[in-house]
Amino acid sequence: MDRGHKSLCLFAEAFSRRRDPESTHTAAMEDNDETKKSKQKTAVICGYPISIFFIVVNEFCERFSYYGMRAVLVLYFKYFLKWDDDFSTTIYHTFVALCYLTPILGAIVADSWLGKFKTIVYLSIVYTLGQVVMAISAIHDLTDANMDGTPDNMTLHVALSMVGLILIALGTGGIKPCVAAFGGDQFLDHQEKQRSTFFSIFYLSINAGSLLSTVITPILRAQECGINTKQSCYPLAFGVPAALMVVALVVFILGSRMYIKTPPQGNIMVKVCTCIGFAIKNRFRHRSPQYPKREHWMDWSDEKYDKLLIAQVKMVLKVLFLYIPLPMFWALFDQQGSRWTLQATIMDGNFGFLTIQPDQMQTVNPILILIMVPVMDSAIYPLIAKCNLNFSPLKRMTVGMLFAALAFVAAALVQLQIDQTMPIFPSSTESQVKYINMMSTPLDVKAGNNNFTLKPFTANEDYLTFGSPFALLLGPNASYPIAIEEGNRSTSVIVQEGTQPTPITFSDTTSKPEQGANAIRFFNGFSMTLNMTWGDQSFGNIPTNDMSTYVLIPQGVAQYQIKNTLGSVCDYKQELGFGSSYTIVIPPTFNFGSTCEQILIPVVDIKPNIIHMAWQIPQYFLMTVGEVVFSVTGLEFSYSQAPSNMKSVLQAGWLLTVAVGNIVVLIIAEAATLEDQWAEYILFASLLVLVCFIFAFMAYFYTYIDPAKIEAEFAHKEPEEEKKRKSVDMSRKSSHSRSEKDEETLQTKI
Repeated sequence: MDRGHKSLCLFAEAFSRRRDPESTHTAAMEDNDETKKSKQKTAVICGYPISIFFIVVNEFCERFSYYGMRAVLVLYFKYFLKWDDDFSTTIYHTFVALCYLTPILGAIVADSWLGKFKTIVYLSIVYTLGQVVMAISAIHDLTDANMDGTPDNMTLHVALSMVGLILIALGTGGIKPCVAAFGGDQFLDHQEKQRSTFFSIFYLSINAGSLLSTVITPILRAQECGINTKQSCYPLAFGVPAALMVVALVVFILGSRMYIKTPPQGNIMVKVCTCIGFAIKNRFRHRSPQYPKREHWMDWSDEKYDKLLIAQVKMVLKVLFLYIPLPMFWALFDQQGSRWTLQATIMDGNFGFLTIQPDQMQTVNPILILIMVPVMDSAIYPLIAKCNLNFSPLKRMTVGMLFAALAFVAAALVQLQIDQTMPIFPSSTESQVKYINMMSTPLDVKAGNNNFTLKPFTANEDYLTFGSPFALLLGPNASYPIAIEEGNRSTSVIVQEGTQPTPITFSDTTSKPEQGANAIRFFNGFSMTLNMTWGDQSFGNIPTNDMSTYVLIPQGVAQYQIKNTLGSVCDYKQELGFGSSYTIVIPPTFNFGSTCEQILIPVVDIKPNIIHMAWQIPQYFLMTVGEVVFSVTGLEFSYSQAPSNMKSVLQAGWLLTVAVGNIVVLIIAEAATLEDQWAEYILFASLLVLVCFIFAFMAYFYTYIDPAKIEAEFAHKEPEEEKKRKSVDMSRKSSHSRSEKDEETLQTKI
């Protein structure tokens, strides 16, 4: 393979590693493809079998389906199923772990029982059903009998979601090791060049499908849909991936008659596991000191297995031992789709020329991959080599881990800045109050120990916090005893009733508006009932000195209409950011003239998100550098150190590290009792640094080998050993034959 093509493959491996670790199985396919294919003639276009076009389209649609669903999954848990951040993160990573555990099962079923074609078809049906069930589970009108916009039977939605995710995990995981291998099977022995090009195209289809879906499905989610009430359109965000999975299945089946279908050949992983199992069992049987020790514990299997296989298993185990610390890297890496996405929900996504949804920030990683892989391969690594620095593969992987740890330190710094801008809500034993003066004269206010003066038609800037009942003094003569509502926020509007200022209290929201929306309400201080609308949503008819309910409005320019019973109209525009809450005050001096909007007074209850999503780019950059240095190098190292017929075993081990990494996340998310998210980021970074030192220590004692050379040595020894074995067997048979004759003679004599 020339250097340019190698760069392309490394790019594809790195990009699809984030997207799809199974695509790296391709190298194993090329090396393991020892099965003699039938010489049947297949239709070709430009030297390529027509069948591969069905496989490439199938892979594009399947990757779109999987990553489209996964991009919005954690937000679906948080905002539709109403789970908290920790539980949403736990279920998300449980699902991802399942997706990387099931490929082992899929490979065994395909190689030992059904064959690749049937395995892909049957599990794709399971996969499609899972996607359809997920789309159905997200229809809020399904159980919304009272038409209030909230499902009446959330248990049903949760159950459907879990069934859908399990089916998807079985489907996507089961076909992971099969599709690329099946594509490789379509080429005959003389089509090595075409096969290599196919794998590059296959990589591109993976990348294109995953990247497009990560951009498109958050846009679909941000739409509003529903029969009775309009809400975020999760059914559409899940429905489109489900439709693409149907297309993937149909396209794959349409090419059935054109495929070369190799029968099951037996799975090397099963053979490796049985060999290891026999060695352990045999060693346990001979644990007594009377038995001589052997050089390696795997040598206890040589009574049943040939020495070449044992030597190959030793090489694989040597690499798998180095895999032990690797899950910690994936524990951090895969939180881009969970914790980092949740972090983006409380940030400002307005980039001026476009608005970025929180779940779209995940696309920063593949975009940076496009830049970083060629830069690392063509510039950074050659520069390091010219400096005569020994930047070996294991050292690169160590550096990659450190970059991932730095990414989480950057995430913690961003979280600290976010926390400083977040409102401080009352605890379960406190109450918070804000005061608005609706009188035309300044008003001296004393609330407990707080003294301040409110100008006409203004509010105090911050909420006042109280832990016990207090006296409210308004001016020189009006005094009111105030009982606190624990855990509650309220606005006290002071109006003129007769000669005395009188407070009217309204409950406020006690949390940031979800999904970056803005909670808006109106207070009507005008002398007649007014009706307020935003688009087709109404705030209702608001009497004098009364407050409307909150209406959630997305970021952008909101246009309101204020009408009275006489038909007069006032148009009011308000620029809204993300996650704010406002009380728009209509003062007694309001009129329906051309300057009516200048009279309205917006009072800030909760400030908008002011930390921009662009601040997440450094952490994505550091994580991407870590991914390029760690993942691509790790795969390249693993394949270079493994026997040619056991690269699939390493692929299974690599996928297993991803699964274990996600299990680590859910354990820490549930076990850690850290109140601050930044502290959890630092905890993960610290754990990875610790693991990094352990890995560096293990790597220091690792000795690089040449598997091809070792295999060649055993191949040379095998004929001689076979002759010796036959000679021994012949002598044993001869001896056994003589003893039988002696026994017969003895019996005759008796």
